[in-house]
Amino acid sequence: MDDATRAWLLAELGTTTDPADLDARYLRLRSARAVALEVLRERRQTLLAQPLKVSINGVIAIDNTANIAAFERQIAALTDAGAPPAPDDPQPVEDDGTNTDTGILQFHARPRR
Repeated sequence: MDDATRAWLLAELGTTTDPADLDARYLRLRSARAVALEVLRERRQTLLAQPLKVSINGVIAIDNTANIAAFERQIAALTDAGAPPAPDDPQPVEDDGTNTDTGILQFHARPRR
């Protein structure tokens, strides 16, 4: 993994994330976006395995629902087609108007209502 990819992963996942763990995952998954998604999904599942709300009257109240929602928003942002590209994402091919690929579209009659 190059420095730009590692920096992107640390920016997405936080600087406390273990770089050795990121390297091992990157070797296995071959994609920075896949690594980020796997780590975020594991973090979300860890929170879901615990009680979402714990409250002791007058002593302490813990609510993890906002944290889970934040993980879900971050996962959705990474899976969105319009998301900023990761450093190792393939570059999109620009269409300069010389594309001559054609396709066939078949229409079938539908019964009227």
